[in-house]
Amino acid sequence: MDSTDDTVPHHETPSLGNPDLPAEGEVNTLRHPQSTQMTGPQNPAVASQFPNQIDAPGTDISTQAFFWSSFNISPRRVQDGGWAREVTKQDFAISDEIAGVNMYLESGGIRELHWHQTAEWAVMTRGRCRVTTLSRSGMPSVEDVEEGDLWFFPAGTPHSLQGLGPDGAEFVLAFDDGDQSESNTLLLTDWFAHTPPDVLAKNFGVAQETFADIPLHNLWIFPGDEPGPLAKDQEDAGVEWGASEPIIFRLSRSKPLHRNSGGSIQIADSTNFPLSQSVAAALVTVEPGSMRELHWHPNADEWQYYLRGSARMTVFNTGPHANTTDFRPGDIGVVKKNLGHYVENTGDDVLQFLEVFRTDRYEEVSLANWLAHVPPSLVAAHLNIDEATLATFPREAQGITPLRP
Repeated sequence: MDSTDDTVPHHETPSLGNPDLPAEGEVNTLRHPQSTQMTGPQNPAVASQFPNQIDAPGTDISTQAFFWSSFNISPRRVQDGGWAREVTKQDFAISDEIAGVNMYLESGGIRELHWHQTAEWAVMTRGRCRVTTLSRSGMPSVEDVEEGDLWFFPAGTPHSLQGLGPDGAEFVLAFDDGDQSESNTLLLTDWFAHTPPDVLAKNFGVAQETFADIPLHNLWIFPGDEPGPLAKDQEDAGVEWGASEPIIFRLSRSKPLHRNSGGSIQIADSTNFPLSQSVAAALVTVEPGSMRELHWHPNADEWQYYLRGSARMTVFNTGPHANTTDFRPGDIGVVKKNLGHYVENTGDDVLQFLEVFRTDRYEEVSLANWLAHVPPSLVAAHLNIDEATLATFPREAQGITPLRP
């Protein structure tokens, strides 16, 4: 019988970039192009966003929990003064450690005085914002933040946010609990409306009539006048310099953990931002043609938020399972603790994204750094790569792998 007859199964040796039998991926269907036909209902607009889902690399194998979501598919809650949209564990099952919120406040727009049962970490992505808090020791703070700055409020910290001119404030919040919703917070107006007036009067030492016109429904987000000078608000709030820990951190101005021609990684965790005891973060910038090196994180899941550019990421899991998908601005990714991955810049623009972790410190294990600290003969025995070639591999963690000639 002719060995090329298509009725006979082919048991070929796996080739470079095609490691599995039976082989997976469109690259393996040259003899049967009809295998790739998709004749059912299609949504080309969605499909065009995921080229690596439609035509996966031949190295992908099987399936695993979907690790892509996006604020772009989340409904916006809009009120006079601004809006918010969120992705929680209810929307994105794999994200059980972090819930995310994208919020905008117009100039003067107020996110009303409130607090949470979880910690709140946030990064400014556009504009400017005035932030007020009261620490657990009773010390107030009033600060202005701008693009690239972040704040951290431990659970139970009362706070407010107000957009500043000329363009208001847009930011992303990360709560250290995947179930936390921005629509489930402890609001000042709700508490007043649901406390007996005689109790309010007794608490504040005034007549009950003082509370005759309080709002009977919460404000959540509402318009206001743009705040005056920062120094005046600080004075009025009784801010005492040096009396409490800083609640903000200038992440985009911080010294990078890694920097080379391929990009940089800037870190904010308890080592340089002491208040942030339950959230660590990295701001990752990747130049065109470069990538976030192959690595994993041993102490927490990685929650990603994509700020600019385009990327693809493959997540390597036990099984083996390996799947690749694509990311664009506003998208969210999650990589579970200890799973291997990379993030490659697939566009012509700079790629920038955040890595957020529910832990007090940033940790990673670099594949290149690990192999550089194993006897070369042992690595050669595993990979069938000669020791002379192994000696040209990177000798330490790079963070970002630059484009090489």
